[in-house]
Amino acid sequence: MNDERDQDGLTAEVVNTIHAANAADWDACAGQMQPDANPFVRHAFYSALEDSKSVSAQEGWQPQHILIKDDGGRLIACAALYLKAHSYGEYVFDHGWANAYQRAGGRYYPKLQCAVPFTPVTGPRLMVRDDLDDALSGDLQRGLIDAMVQLAHQRRISSVHVTFPTAPEQKLLAEAGFLPRIGEQYHWKNEGYGSFDDFLNALSSRKRKNIRKERERANSCGVRIETLVGADVKAHHWDAFYRFYTNTSDRKWGQAYLTREFFALLSERMPEAVVLMMGFENEKPVCGAINLLGGNTLFGRNWGGIVDYPFLHFETCYYRAIDFAIANKLDWVEAGAQGQHKIQRGYLPRATYSAHWIADPSFRAAVARFLEEERELVAERIEALEDWGPFKKMQQDEQA
Repeated sequence: MNDERDQDGLTAEVVNTIHAANAADWDACAGQMQPDANPFVRHAFYSALEDSKSVSAQEGWQPQHILIKDDGGRLIACAALYLKAHSYGEYVFDHGWANAYQRAGGRYYPKLQCAVPFTPVTGPRLMVRDDLDDALSGDLQRGLIDAMVQLAHQRRISSVHVTFPTAPEQKLLAEAGFLPRIGEQYHWKNEGYGSFDDFLNALSSRKRKNIRKERERANSCGVRIETLVGADVKAHHWDAFYRFYTNTSDRKWGQAYLTREFFALLSERMPEAVVLMMGFENEKPVCGAINLLGGNTLFGRNWGGIVDYPFLHFETCYYRAIDFAIANKLDWVEAGAQGQHKIQRGYLPRATYSAHWIADPSFRAAVARFLEEERELVAERIEALEDWGPFKKMQQDEQA
């Protein structure tokens, strides 16, 4: 897509680095002044990914960000877009689609991905300055969608995928012809609890006892867990955590997406967002879980360790996150992708979204049929999982 100017003097361009966008203007589009600001869409986060070489054309994530500027050159809308050579690091799985299309003689890769790399967190994808009126904002979001599709047409790319957008964005994407997809994650909601015991009192007796036993066992194994925030996180903490992260990645996925430099840049560029739960035996770090702090949410991201004690993972990742949210009066804890075991620990299912534009009409029709069936199954699964939750029945009905 070439730079284009419309009748209102707006220009749209595709750039191959986040540094082509002014950081303050990007963050104004990304809602960083709002109470629910999402740390993953900050210019600092995207730049840490690029500058650390965690994201690059060589890694199969080539930046192709879309910028829309007004007639004065000010950035007023943007979308983080990548040319992808594979389907790794996305958490919305389309490997089956790729294999089917390629068996039929098509070329699935490269594809375009509008996302936060390696981050299954819902947040704005069609980002527009929040000081614009609603009508213009909607037009700009539709302009971003059109620019993605136009870029795909120009480069003869098979598909465009927008992963983990907000619900209103999902609606706009569907109206523009993208195929909607639904998934689920497990999030904890703060119902105004004053303490962890207040939260436990909302659970059924059996679940309450189970969690107390899990916490007792985890905290009696000889590991001291500290909550490190912002400047408390030093280079030696990151050195230890990176070892945990790579060991876990090697065991589970065979690849660590993030480089050690990424974590250094994260602490340098957005330290106030970093919350690291780290466990020590004596003074030796043995496990850790990284979280990022948003306006009203603690986002759990990566976990790793070199010890294997019962329930230590649950304590470090889930229960300490709840402690932190209650102490800091946060509304939500999002514990990342997958893991139905989270439900019995107070993290209930919530719908997540993605939207998919397919160039080939026949292939699009096949994907549409698959997604229609999948949406019904996912909706039924979410409803069933909600009933399986640990809350007292009255509390669960109120949350629904």
